[in-house]
Amino acid sequence: MRILRYGINITLDGCAHHEAGIAPDDESMRFWTAEIERADALLYGRITYGMMESAWRRPASGVWPDWMSDRDIPFAEAIDATPKHVVSSTLDAADWNAELVRGDLDAAVRALKERPGESLSVGGVTLPLALADLGLIDEYVFVVHPVIAGHGPTLFHGLRERVVLELVDRREFTSGAVALRYRPTPG
Repeated sequence: MRILRYGINITLDGCAHHEAGIAPDDESMRFWTAEIERADALLYGRITYGMMESAWRRPASGVWPDWMSDRDIPFAEAIDATPKHVVSSTLDAADWNAELVRGDLDAAVRALKERPGESLSVGGVTLPLALADLGLIDEYVFVVHPVIAGHGPTLFHGLRERVVLELVDRREFTSGAVALRYRPTPG
């Protein structure tokens, strides 16, 4: 069975908003590229899918936009090529190497986890909350940046029951950010 891994950049106060001052650097881009490359497929909600598609989908011209630096292109290529599943009841179609996921979230994600492969990667804030409530996330990866945002959405606001985690890996970046990998403890 494939594991479901949730990965996200956050501030010290748990803010996950992209406008909270979390600027990627070379090291974090390499880290996230490797995380995408180890996933068999990506799982997004409608909003995160749209945001990621607008930033990382290869243009029809085949030429990456001028704003991308050399460090961004490996990430863009990895995410562009990886199959995607989009949880949405409002989208009519998803065409960025993606298929729509509809119906019962618990059953649908369990079915995705049962497909052959090693792992699924989920991103965003809202969908991971629902998946954590269902007990479907097998691994949590947080890159904690040395920033206190003081505003914006925080992770897991409204979680019904606490999830106790065990630290299984830790990596410090020269920027002061720390990548933390956790797995839920049994029971």
